[in-house]
Amino acid sequence: MIAALDPITAELVSSALIYASEEMGIAVRDAAYSPNIKERLDHSCALFDATGRLIAQAEHIPVHLGSLPWGLRRSLAWLAERGRTIARGEMIVVNDPYLSGTHLNDVTVIRAIYHYDRLAGYAANKAHHTDVGGAVPGSMPPDARDLFAEGAVYTPTVLVRDDRVVDETVDLFRANSRTPEARAGDLRAQIAGNNVGERRFLELIERYGIDVVEAALEKALDDGERRTRAALRALPDGVVEHEDVMEDEHGEPSIVLRVRLEKRGDALMLDYTGTSPQRPMPLNSVYGVTLSGAYYAIRAVTDPRIPMNDGSFRPVEVHVPEGTLLNPRRPAPVSAGNVETSMRNADLVLGALAKLAPGRVPAQSGGSMNNVMIGGLDGDGRSWAFYETNGCGMGARPSADGIDGIHAHMTNTLNTPIEAIERQMPMLITAYEFAETSAGDGEFRGGSGLVRAFALRDGTATASLLAERHAVRPRGTEGGKDGATGAHVFVKRGGAVSDLPAKTSVEMEPGDAIIVRTAGGGGYGDPAKRDPSARARDLADGIASVE
Repeated sequence: MIAALDPITAELVSSALIYASEEMGIAVRDAAYSPNIKERLDHSCALFDATGRLIAQAEHIPVHLGSLPWGLRRSLAWLAERGRTIARGEMIVVNDPYLSGTHLNDVTVIRAIYHYDRLAGYAANKAHHTDVGGAVPGSMPPDARDLFAEGAVYTPTVLVRDDRVVDETVDLFRANSRTPEARAGDLRAQIAGNNVGERRFLELIERYGIDVVEAALEKALDDGERRTRAALRALPDGVVEHEDVMEDEHGEPSIVLRVRLEKRGDALMLDYTGTSPQRPMPLNSVYGVTLSGAYYAIRAVTDPRIPMNDGSFRPVEVHVPEGTLLNPRRPAPVSAGNVETSMRNADLVLGALAKLAPGRVPAQSGGSMNNVMIGGLDGDGRSWAFYETNGCGMGARPSADGIDGIHAHMTNTLNTPIEAIERQMPMLITAYEFAETSAGDGEFRGGSGLVRAFALRDGTATASLLAERHAVRPRGTEGGKDGATGAHVFVKRGGAVSDLPAKTSVEMEPGDAIIVRTAGGGGYGDPAKRDPSARARDLADGIASVE
């Protein structure tokens, strides 16, 4: 059947499904209630075939590259073990990280797509819900010692039955969140996204026939594998080892991530043996997140134009010993593994690939999502919660400067507009600017980090901060200088100023402010070779390198 398939039709089907996944994301964004999804686009959407293979994923968030397919297969297996399936007209919701991947805030909604009585595929999306319970507003307590401190855990649960929302399931989410209205609205936005995916999938089947569509999907998967193998063949063969560090609960760079990368012909194997054991703190990263970091780094260094589908994963083997930071055993806490450890894993794999193929990998970026969670009771006694990640300096590239103040590597989200924050939260943003002297110097300089300050206007609140690169600078490459580290500052209403750790929670009163300074990117190449006109431009823009 595949051999007789018209190649133009096959391409039309494949491309249409890729855009359908993008359209799913637009539907989620437009219908969402919370600023984190509506403004920051902290969600990802994908389509799968009837066997659960990824066939199209929108260019949303890299940390979801491997976790969405991994999570869908595990969730379907969990249902199958209990003699259950996803029926026609049903959707399930799940946030258990050990099933769906990532962390509890990332709520996954899955819909089975039927063409009459025949299962044709699945539509799925994952969105970061600002608060799902737990010890602190934002559900990412820096001192969590197990999963249950991070919020409510939902195994696959029916959210939609006979195309009608199951109110009891929505009520359960509402009851376990400090922001119940936003949880209900965001769940319905995710339902809308899956409905769009199903509609577009079925339109293709009606137009071309299910046999032609399935043949086109097989061809797309084979093309993904073929193109990935061709890109890998362009890299030199060899075995390299690389390691990097993360900062523990005391701020010490004591946690080691290690990878052995072996490239032979058109295949690549990554072995993380030697990585530190899992810890009773939330830096543990479930296997799906680790896959995402590996896939992202490989795509970035080979050919990011290759369509993202299950076929493109076939040439890559990833081994992570169980019980380590990158493949923990339940119920280790994992909230920061998705946002911080994923970033370091990207650094790790990119560093190994730089040894294998020099000249293709940029210097290190700021290396943190710089998470800010603030919430409590406003002056009228209403509960609220806020979450965002903050950009950093991108590492300089082999032929260009790094980008200033950008979400690098494993996150592809935006900032939260100041207007949205101040309209919906009892906060004022009192500073938002590039961090002076944070860029790593070089022939091409690194990007500058950010400074963003959050002041509490009224009520009481708890602020939780989760960041990295406060003790270890992002490294420069080929003679480039390191970027500056990040920092947190607490300013009391009376003016007293104190430094805060990278991972901490603090109580806020009206007039108190949290200042977040994010790390800069490393430089690339000898600073003596930098074009004088580029230095003059930096001076005019108020950008200076690390002194």
